[in-house]
Amino acid sequence: MKFFLDTASLKDISWAAQAGLIDGITTNPSLLSKQAGDLDPRDVLKEICSLVDGPVSAEVVAVDADGMVKEGTELAKIAENIVVKIPMLEDGMIAVRRLAAAGIRTNVTLCFSSVQCLIAAKAGASYVSPFIGRLDDVGQEGMDVIREARVIFDNYNIETEILAASIRHPRHVVEAAMIGADVATLPPEVLKKLLLHPLTDRGLDQFLSDWSKLVARAKAAV
Repeated sequence: MKFFLDTASLKDISWAAQAGLIDGITTNPSLLSKQAGDLDPRDVLKEICSLVDGPVSAEVVAVDADGMVKEGTELAKIAENIVVKIPMLEDGMIAVRRLAAAGIRTNVTLCFSSVQCLIAAKAGASYVSPFIGRLDDVGQEGMDVIREARVIFDNYNIETEILAASIRHPRHVVEAAMIGADVATLPPEVLKKLLLHPLTDRGLDQFLSDWSKLVARAKAAV
C-alpha cells in the first residue's frame, strides 16, 4: 500500500519526502489556505510538486462541470504530477470524463459509499477517496466502504485506485492495508505515530545501556 501525506505544509512534506516515507501528497482548499497565507496557492502547489516525485492532488473549488474542467485544466499545467481532485457530484462526474479524455488524472473526493466509488471509477477517475473517518464519526463503519469497493473493483478488473482518506489513527492504516486499499493518505501526526512503539524505545534503551556497561568494564580493565 502506498502512503500519501495529507497536508500542504512544506516543512512536513520535506521531512517525509527526505525520509522516504511517502509516495505522494493530497491537499484540499482548507489545507492550502493554512499554508499559503498571502501567497498564491498555485505557487505553494508548484513547490510541493518539486518536493515529491509522486502524485500531488489539488482540488477544484467550482461545483459546475465547465468550471471544474477549466480549473482542473489550469491546475494540471502547474506540474506533471498534479492530480485534479473533483467532488463526488453529478457535474463532477461529467468533469472527470472530460478531464480523463484530455489525459488529465483525477481523484474523486468525498466518497461515502462503494456505489459512489464505482460510479467515479466508471467515469474515468484515477483515484477514488472514501472518507472513512467521517463515516465513523456519524456511527457508520467507514472501513466497510473500502472493503466493498475492493471486492467490486476486483470483480470487474477496475484499475482505479482506492485511496483511504480521512484517516484518524494508525489502526485505520492497518485495516485499510489488510483489506487491500491501494493508498492511504495520512495527516503528518498519524504518519509519525506509525514509526513509534514503546517496546522499540524500551529495547533500544536497554541495548544502549548494556553497551555502555560493556565499554565501561573494558576501560576499567585496561
